[in-house]
Amino acid sequence: MTSFESPEAEIPSIADGPPPAKAATAFALAALADWLFYDQTAGLSVVVFALALACASLVANLNHLDRRRLVIAAVIVVAGLLPVLEEFNAASLVFAVLALGTALALTTNPDLDNVAKGAAALVDLFLVSPFRLFRDVIGAFNLPSLTRGFILWFVPLLLGTVFVFLFVAANPVLEEWISQLNPGNPAASLSLGRTLFWILALALVWPFIHVKWRRYANLVANKTQYAVKDPAEPDNLIDLFGAGTILRSLIPFNLLFSVQTILDAIYLWGNAALPADITYASYAHRGAYPLIITALLAAAFVLVAMRPGGPAERSRVIRPLVYVWVGQNVLLVISSMLRLDLYVQIYLLTYWRVAAFVWMLLVAVGLILIVVRIALRGSNEWLIRANLLVLTFALYACALINFAAVIADYNVSHSREALGSGVNLDMDYLIQLGPQALPAIDRAFQLRTANPLLVSRRNSLVEQQRQQMASWRSWGFRGWRLQRFLDRQQANAPG
Repeated sequence: MTSFESPEAEIPSIADGPPPAKAATAFALAALADWLFYDQTAGLSVVVFALALACASLVANLNHLDRRRLVIAAVIVVAGLLPVLEEFNAASLVFAVLALGTALALTTNPDLDNVAKGAAALVDLFLVSPFRLFRDVIGAFNLPSLTRGFILWFVPLLLGTVFVFLFVAANPVLEEWISQLNPGNPAASLSLGRTLFWILALALVWPFIHVKWRRYANLVANKTQYAVKDPAEPDNLIDLFGAGTILRSLIPFNLLFSVQTILDAIYLWGNAALPADITYASYAHRGAYPLIITALLAAAFVLVAMRPGGPAERSRVIRPLVYVWVGQNVLLVISSMLRLDLYVQIYLLTYWRVAAFVWMLLVAVGLILIVVRIALRGSNEWLIRANLLVLTFALYACALINFAAVIADYNVSHSREALGSGVNLDMDYLIQLGPQALPAIDRAFQLRTANPLLVSRRNSLVEQQRQQMASWRSWGFRGWRLQRFLDRQQANAPG
C-alpha cells in the first residue's frame, strides 16, 4: 500500500453499510413525498417535506455531526425555505434545495474549509450522490463488474435522455419528428408513474440519510504521486465521472447538440421556411427556458468533468470534445438572446422575456468577472466565489418577486388602452398568468369593455385561488395576501 492519499479519496462512510434503520428512514421519506407531492399541487408541502428531510438527516447522522455549525445550518435552512413559504416556484425551489445541501455539508463534511470545496461538495451531492442509491443496491449483491458496467453507461444514457427531452420541448421541429416516430403507447394501461416517482424520491433522499463525501486533497503537492496507483491497492471506488464515463457521454452529447445547433442555423438565423404546421413565432418562443436549463446542465457537467486533476485535464481526446461542447452551448445562449430580441420588438412583458433577461445579465456579469480575474491575476476560487455571490443574490431576489403581478401590471400600464399607443392588451395572456394577475385584470376591465366570456374566465381564476387556499398543502404567503385583497374587494362591491 502506498502512503499517499487519493485526490478523490472518499471520506469513510458514516456507517460501514446502509443499515436497515437508514433504509427504513429513506422509504418513510419517499412515502411522505408520495403523500405530499404525487398528483398534488406543491406549496407549503415543500416546506413540510424539507423540514422532515432535515430532521431525518439530523437523526440518522446524530453521532457524526459538527455541533458547532448546527445553528448556522439551521439559519441557512430557514432562510432557504422562506421563499417557498412566500410562493412556490422554480427559484424558491432552487433555494430550498441549496439550503438543505449546504446545511448537510456544513454539519457532516469534515473536509469543508473553503468555498471551492463547498461548491464541489454540493455538485457531488446533487449530481453524483443520487446515483449512489443504484450503486449501493447493486453493491449489496457483491457484483462489482456489473456495477462498473452500469455506472459507465448510466450517466451518458440518463443525461442524454434529459437533453433529448429538453431539446424536444424547445424545438417544435424536433417534436414533430419524434411524434412521427411514435409507434404508440402499448404500456398506457400500466401505471408506472408512481413507481418512477418512488425511485426518484429514494435516489434523492438517500444521500441525506446515508452520507458520504469525497475528500479533495492538495493536488499540487501530490501531483506526481497521484499519477501512479499502487497495483496492490484495491479499487473500491467506482467513479461516476471517470474517463470512460466522460468519453461515453461527450460523444453522444456533441451529436445531440449539433442537431439543435444546425436547426437554429437553418430556421432561426437563416430564416428558412418552417414546416407548414409550425409558425416562426412558436419556434423562436418555445426555446427560452429549455435551452437555458440545457446550458446550465451542460455547464454543471463540464465543471465536474474538467475538475482539477481529473481525467479530462490529462486526456488529449476528452479535452477537444469538451471545447466543442462548450462552444455549442455558447451558440445556444446566443440563440436565446436572438429570441428575446425578436419578441421585444412586438410583445409586452412576458415570463420568457424576464427569464431570458435575467439569464443574459448573469452571463454578462460572469464574463466581466472572468476578465477581472485575468487582469488581477486572481484564482479560480475567487472566480467561483464571485459568481456564486452574484447568482445567489439574483436568484434570491427572483424568488421574492411576484412576477405574475409585475408582468400583468406592466402590460396593463403600457398597453394601447392605457396610453393610446403601442400594443393592444392581450387579455388572454393576462388570464393565463393565473390568480396573481387578478388585480391587474380588474384594472384592465376598467379600461375596456369586458365581454361575458372574459368575466367568466376571471371568475374562474377567483375560484382557482379559493381552492388553492382551501388546502394547507398549497398554502403560500403570497396567495394569502391575494386572498385578503379579493375578500376586501368583495366586501366593498355594491350589493
